[in-house]
Amino acid sequence: MKHLLTLLFGLTLATISAKTEKPNVILIFADDMGPGMLGTYGQQVVTTPHIDRLAAEGIKFRNYYGAVWCAPSRWSLATGMHDGRKGGWSHTRGGLPIQRDSGAITEAEFQKRMAAHKANALPIPDNEVFLGQIGQQAGYVTAQFGKLDRGFLTWHERVKRFGWDHYEGYFDHVRCHGFYPPYIWRDGEKVELKGNHMDDCGKTSEKGTEPIGYGGETYSQNVFIEGILKFIRENKDKPFFIYHPTQLPHGPVAIPEIHPDFKDDSRLSFAEKKYASMVKMLDDHVGLIMEEVKKQGIDDNTIVFFSSDNGHELYYGPKPAYKNQTLPNGEKANLTDKKWRSSECGDVFDGAGGRAGLKRSGYQGGIQCPMIVRWPGKIKPATETNHLSAHYDFLATLADIGGVEVPKGKDSISYLPTLLGQPQKENHDFIFVRNNFRQMGGHALVTQAGWKLVQDTKHKNQYQLYNIQTDNEERHELSAEHPELVDRLRKTMLEQVNSDRPDL
Repeated sequence: MKHLLTLLFGLTLATISAKTEKPNVILIFADDMGPGMLGTYGQQVVTTPHIDRLAAEGIKFRNYYGAVWCAPSRWSLATGMHDGRKGGWSHTRGGLPIQRDSGAITEAEFQKRMAAHKANALPIPDNEVFLGQIGQQAGYVTAQFGKLDRGFLTWHERVKRFGWDHYEGYFDHVRCHGFYPPYIWRDGEKVELKGNHMDDCGKTSEKGTEPIGYGGETYSQNVFIEGILKFIRENKDKPFFIYHPTQLPHGPVAIPEIHPDFKDDSRLSFAEKKYASMVKMLDDHVGLIMEEVKKQGIDDNTIVFFSSDNGHELYYGPKPAYKNQTLPNGEKANLTDKKWRSSECGDVFDGAGGRAGLKRSGYQGGIQCPMIVRWPGKIKPATETNHLSAHYDFLATLADIGGVEVPKGKDSISYLPTLLGQPQKENHDFIFVRNNFRQMGGHALVTQAGWKLVQDTKHKNQYQLYNIQTDNEERHELSAEHPELVDRLRKTMLEQVNSDRPDL
């Protein structure tokens, strides 16, 4: 008996030690939020004190990348692979539940189409390992709140396959463009939301002129923040990993009320006031999460990440007046390739922070994302880093934090050493971002040395070269000065497009 008690006591100490050493992890993943929308990255109109505090008490990345739009960005985050790999731009087709809910198709037809959808929806190999599964392997209770899966139409078994012990949110990505869904899904159960009756979830027009309250009574983001806070309370005594892919501030713009900061702001149109209020709500909810973590006594053992899927997008007007690039000598760099900067087209927020391009663009404004990380006692406050990193590195970083191995063949490289102020022994030679959109800058490749090559999607044999260490806004095109470098980077770029999955 004495030996048994000693053994049990030893196991208890080991369990306590493991809990102390393994921090909780929270990833808040904004939607279409460029760095320029945050105060810590230079925003002047909208204040974001809670997110800014994460930066003041942690580390801010200045050379961090996502994708050009939502689906490949979430695929990259989930798989730990850059989106040039095979499957990176493959996604299921959404909208089927809306057709059923609106009466456009019968329930029987819906079930028939859904069965076909499940049979053909990007089959997952048995040996594929996703981000949520890395969390499970590390001993975390995993939870996802918001835009489920990687897009666009999913179901319960598929969400579980991605590694989520608990989830609540949208199965259909198309429904995410409205903020008043009649129902959401929670662990396989359909949850009706009070006062919401519109089949399209209250999706507004792109002009954002609908009145406050349009769409219904129950705002989706308020449901998700309640779920997150509840999950924290219920799991405070065990290690957890929360992934919150929020809809905010993706448009079309909709909000339950205009934030007091903007009610009397004469600089802003009605749609701009709604958009600004969406950003404020996200910031306020970051504050609520941090308050709950502290209330439960787990603040010192919780690491919080804040990022966004891709660069900035306009959902409040005005549409851009395109500006042509110019070479250092003043000549036009590419007569057919036009791009713009939010600061030059009347965007009152300058959400891209002066960068060229927007969402769907291979220029910095389309792919450079915020990344802020706070971990009390481990990350030195108010630090910044130019470490070259991307969404696909989060998987390896989580594995490093959780003490498990990264599956072989992943593109993902842990940036935990950078967070801890230690030498980053392993680095990317380059970051690659794919772009199949035939507009505003194609595929992009960013090197460790700071060179960036952008392919012109309209003229695939034309490439532009920038030095983002000295010209992050991409105002000076340098391909004529470095033809050999352009040729070398071009070959590397083309090797990445639709390349094999070494992890499979």
